[in-house]
Amino acid sequence: MKATGIVRRIDDLGRVVIPKEIRRTMRIREGDPLEIYTDREGEVIFKKYSPIGELTEFASEYAETLFKTCAVPVAVCDKDCIIACAGISKKEFSEKKHTEEVENIIEGRSLYTAPPSPERRIFLTEDNKSYYVSCAMPIFTEGDVIGCVASIGSTEGKYELPATETEIKLIQTAASFLGKQMES
Repeated sequence: MKATGIVRRIDDLGRVVIPKEIRRTMRIREGDPLEIYTDREGEVIFKKYSPIGELTEFASEYAETLFKTCAVPVAVCDKDCIIACAGISKKEFSEKKHTEEVENIIEGRSLYTAPPSPERRIFLTEDNKSYYVSCAMPIFTEGDVIGCVASIGSTEGKYELPATETEIKLIQTAASFLGKQMES
């Protein structure tokens, strides 16, 4: 765990303020759910709660099926990171933070398709400029946006075509299906 040197007191209602710098770094906003853990050494750990994280195994299987049947690389993201992928390196992308632009797609609450101009591509992660979002659809559950499903294009030519109508419909269907799974 990283030490910050910041000390906060608990108030009479049991509340503690998480410093602004930490909230900004961890992308924690007002109203975001946090899980609270304790460990054997007596440490209290706050972790951002990812509702879609409960579906990681299921989302992985769904992404794998989409890739095998349609040859469309897919990533499933929560609000902060990639929770499942297929057609791209799991070791390189699983549990990596996605870009702020992907977060904006999620918060935008509508279908995104990449513009034809290569300079305006939205990359999946900051540290890899080989893969970009071809199309993405936010995942909704009970009216809340919890992540997105994205088809992935490659700057190396293998998957550089614009998203087809079929690809767009598949991504929309996947997002809708995963959202419904969260409700059940």
